[in-house]
Amino acid sequence: MSKGRDGAGAGGGAAAVLLRYLREQNRPYSAQDAFGNLQREHGLGKAAVVKALEQLAQQGSIREKTYGKQKIYFADQEQLPAASDAELRALDGEIAALSSKVQALQQSCRQMEAELKELNSSLTTPEMSKELEVLRKDCGSYTEKLERIKSATNHVTPEEKEKVCSEQQLYHREWRRRKRMATELLEAILEGYPKSKKQFLEEVGIETDEDQGVTLPAAL
Repeated sequence: MSKGRDGAGAGGGAAAVLLRYLREQNRPYSAQDAFGNLQREHGLGKAAVVKALEQLAQQGSIREKTYGKQKIYFADQEQLPAASDAELRALDGEIAALSSKVQALQQSCRQMEAELKELNSSLTTPEMSKELEVLRKDCGSYTEKLERIKSATNHVTPEEKEKVCSEQQLYHREWRRRKRMATELLEAILEGYPKSKKQFLEEVGIETDEDQGVTLPAAL
């Protein structure tokens, strides 16, 4: 009998602790959350917490909601004293402050996510060291090549370059002029030729630039 009374007393103690806790906090908790929050201070076992919450819900002392496989418990709002206008204004102010804090934290979170994305796309320290070594080798190779160019004696002078460019322009104009003359002459012949242009070129043995895959270069 004594053991039964002790069990009942323990169960009643757990219910009282949980009822007071839910009313003071006035927010929903699962049995696991309530057990984790109260275990250290009150030494309640999980089974006792679950049983006490179910009893309180059956008695109507607290409310119970089921979300999927999980049950949520919270204080019955009708049993709590009504808040005054001043308390409601204070709660509204607290909500506004917390909402502002949430927005600031969300903005900070987005910035950190962007920084993390940038860091993840960047080279790691070993990769950067390897890339730096490759660049140093390339730089050394280019420096050596530059020194060889500077020390060479066969540089093209500006005068020589100008002469080559002038000759290229001359040959370019002459090429175009002769091509135009040949085309006009060919068109004049074909006006009285009974066969096709292709047959005429084959009979005469003329090879065009197009036949040889030659393209007139652009003028400088």
